[in-house]
Amino acid sequence: MPESTPPVKLFGRERPIHHVLGGGTVADVLLWRNKIAAASLLIGVTFIWFLIEVVEYNFVSLLSQILITAMLVVFIWSNLSEQFQWTPCKIPEVILDEATFEAAASTFHERLKQFLSFILDIGCGKNLPLFFLTLVSLWILSVIGNYFSFCNILFVGLLCLEVLPFLYERYEEDVDSHAMMMHQQIKKMFSEFDFSFLNKIPKGPVKEKKIR
Repeated sequence: MPESTPPVKLFGRERPIHHVLGGGTVADVLLWRNKIAAASLLIGVTFIWFLIEVVEYNFVSLLSQILITAMLVVFIWSNLSEQFQWTPCKIPEVILDEATFEAAASTFHERLKQFLSFILDIGCGKNLPLFFLTLVSLWILSVIGNYFSFCNILFVGLLCLEVLPFLYERYEEDVDSHAMMMHQQIKKMFSEFDFSFLNKIPKGPVKEKKIR
């Protein structure tokens, strides 16, 4: 029996989506494997967006009031902890750990390098369908930016970042199959465009090199 070919993954990736997202705490949150942290992040981001966009809080005023509230909570807790023998307030070890910041900076640098390499490959025109698709996507994003504030775009981006990876992991096979079909259709359309238009553009004569 002939060996079955492995299914083609989205963007040509070979690793699971959990490894692509870093394989750590961030990936667990984005894929909702840590449901408490993911739900807390979603509720917190939504609450901040509601205060800024709906209630029309100023960002500086909101940040100042959050810090005032935090300082009052720390003050009350530190004074009551002596009487009721509660655990005093401490900075979490994750924040004080230097290795955590080094790992985060290294991960950010690696992702930035991959993103810049990806943009450079697209800009060189090695994959013309992807090149034109990127241009159209950026143009659509610029049009959307004229009608929505930066806070709304940032909120929608964070919302998609929490929802789309989870949905993709759950319906991975269906998404990959539809994405492959769309990719083949785009390549077919570009081949027809290339054959009917680009190939008809007259080109200058190629000069032969003189051999001495």
